[in-house]
Amino acid sequence: LKAQKTPILKGVATDCFSLLHRGCTDIICCIFFIVAIVGYVAVGILAWTHGDPRKVIYPTDSLGQYCGQGKLEKKPLLFYFNMMKCASPMVLLEFQCPTPQVCVEKCPDRTLTLVTAIAKPEDWKYYKSYCREDPGNKPMTEILQKKLCPAYLISSKPCKAFRCFPSLGKKGEVITVVLKHALVMEGRQVAMKIFEDYTKSWYWILICLLIAVVLSLIFIVLLRYLAGIMVWVMILMVIAVVACGIAYSSIKYVNLKDTAGSNITLQQLGFQPDFSVYLHIRQTWLAFIIILAILEVIIIIILIFLRNRIRIAVELMKEASRAVGYVMSSLFYPIFTFFLLTIVIAYWGITAVFLSTSSEPVYKVFNETDCPHGRQTCEPENFTISAMKTDCPRSECLFAFYGGETPYHKYLIFFQFYNVFLFFWCANFVTALGQMTLAGAFASYYWAPNKPNDMPAYPLCASLGRSLRYHTGSLAFGSLILAIVQIIRVLLEYIDHKLKGAENKFAKFLLCCLKCCFWCLEKFIKFINRNAYIMVAIYGKNFCRSARDAFFLLMRNVIRVVVLDKVTDFILFLGKLLIVGLVGIFAFFFFSGQTDAFKDAAPSLHYYWVPILTVLVGSYLIAHGFFSVYAMCVDTLFLCFCEDLERNDGSAARPYHMTTELRYILMKDADAAQTPTSRDETMQLTPPDKTMEN
Repeated sequence: LKAQKTPILKGVATDCFSLLHRGCTDIICCIFFIVAIVGYVAVGILAWTHGDPRKVIYPTDSLGQYCGQGKLEKKPLLFYFNMMKCASPMVLLEFQCPTPQVCVEKCPDRTLTLVTAIAKPEDWKYYKSYCREDPGNKPMTEILQKKLCPAYLISSKPCKAFRCFPSLGKKGEVITVVLKHALVMEGRQVAMKIFEDYTKSWYWILICLLIAVVLSLIFIVLLRYLAGIMVWVMILMVIAVVACGIAYSSIKYVNLKDTAGSNITLQQLGFQPDFSVYLHIRQTWLAFIIILAILEVIIIIILIFLRNRIRIAVELMKEASRAVGYVMSSLFYPIFTFFLLTIVIAYWGITAVFLSTSSEPVYKVFNETDCPHGRQTCEPENFTISAMKTDCPRSECLFAFYGGETPYHKYLIFFQFYNVFLFFWCANFVTALGQMTLAGAFASYYWAPNKPNDMPAYPLCASLGRSLRYHTGSLAFGSLILAIVQIIRVLLEYIDHKLKGAENKFAKFLLCCLKCCFWCLEKFIKFINRNAYIMVAIYGKNFCRSARDAFFLLMRNVIRVVVLDKVTDFILFLGKLLIVGLVGIFAFFFFSGQTDAFKDAAPSLHYYWVPILTVLVGSYLIAHGFFSVYAMCVDTLFLCFCEDLERNDGSAARPYHMTTELRYILMKDADAAQTPTSRDETMQLTPPDKTMEN
């Protein structure tokens, strides 16, 4: 009862921004989401129990043992008996070279053959360290037949992938016999250089990103006072550019009057591959004049009829700046969202790695000649006494890949799909939580009778608490719909990848249409969800009703929506571009060392574009984070503004909740002149509504 007498509720109608009579919304979806999260955790535990990420880090020998791990801890490198076999097409089928592989302590540093090594005890002792097992006193023919030892050793060098590659000459240049491994090694070297550049320049990168943060804050502060000037200057610049185009086309049209051949028509000229030919025809410039003139007239007409709408958009942006100023903590809320998204992405990535490495080693028969048991599953322990070895004496039972036939392995693809689907759902939920939290904080600013005195002490924290306590189900519902569309798009991309070499034109056309339709559907759902979350934050209703109310409210104000979105998007884009450009220019002159003032301070780098690109991407993300708060504030205030117009008429019984500036822009000049007092003064002179107090 005491809460009903707090100042924030005295001047706020209970049907506009209700804080007291809220209840949990979309409870069924909330329960379903909690069950899905529990299942997601269970899948993660199951994957972590069976998975082994060492399979993607360390190489494995022919028996599936990890080099550098366990009993092979002192043998981290993988040695191939015959590297030439890695060029076989079987590598693409089985992802394994059809040659024996052993883990060794170091790569061979000399070139030897089995014949010459057996002749010298010292060389033979060295040679046996690269055998699969100790050959003992077996004859050379038996050693080669059973492939106990390689036929020869070639001086090799270890690469970053923990494998031995043959080398030639004193410099040890790697033979490019296997393109796959050569590219891996080269990529590893580039990656190491990039990593080294990061270690030398990371603190300068942080300084540049800090500059981007400062510039973003300055731009948001200035936008409050210069929003109107910026918008109208940009509009006038567009009009001036089009007018200059008309003038230039007119001058060219007049100058070509006495030029021979300039009066030929475009139809007579026909198609010409050299488009500069058309610039010597008067009719071309006449077409330019007509097109630009029509465009100029359209722009001017739009400005005449929509000038008030543009003024509303500008004032709304100013109001958004004031709202952000009263809720300064909202500028740093994207950090919390980024932290939650990092957890979601990390959990998905780790679970995906463990799921993909939770299979068991599978061994198959490899033979250089035709064999009826080729690529059949085998057991390496008893392969030498099996019928497969008898039928194919020169065959080998080698490790092929990881798989399994247990129930867990049979449903492994389902677990992978579930992991991807829950990733989309959780990521969308985190984004939706941020949108609803910001919307609730800014809505409390708009509907407060006396700003900022009647606002909650901690509007952002209060809004976050309301969103999690009452509207988790609505957040889960909206994010579920979006996740379903996104997973369908992923499946379409997968099908498109599989049909790259298909010749069916109709299937490609149909797939392209489906991809386009679902892309549009995803954009539409994101737009609806964003506004639905705002309505949920304001009224506390369920998701479907809020989405319906938001959609029809926007449709009744469709012109305002179009103008507002275009103007605000353009201004925010210019702000992002300005911040990225300023920080990028500074980073270029600093890291490239082309300025004498920075030569001594700039670090010596392999690729100076690495920190520059990092700064550009980081600056854009920082600017996008700040301006996403601003954009959410504009959208929230706009919906509140439209709702305020429909529910109130400015009378003493139903006063507007918008500020004086917005009200003056909305009213006619005559009405504005007759109402010089502000809304706050009007409310102070107006006795409170009895029904509202009740």
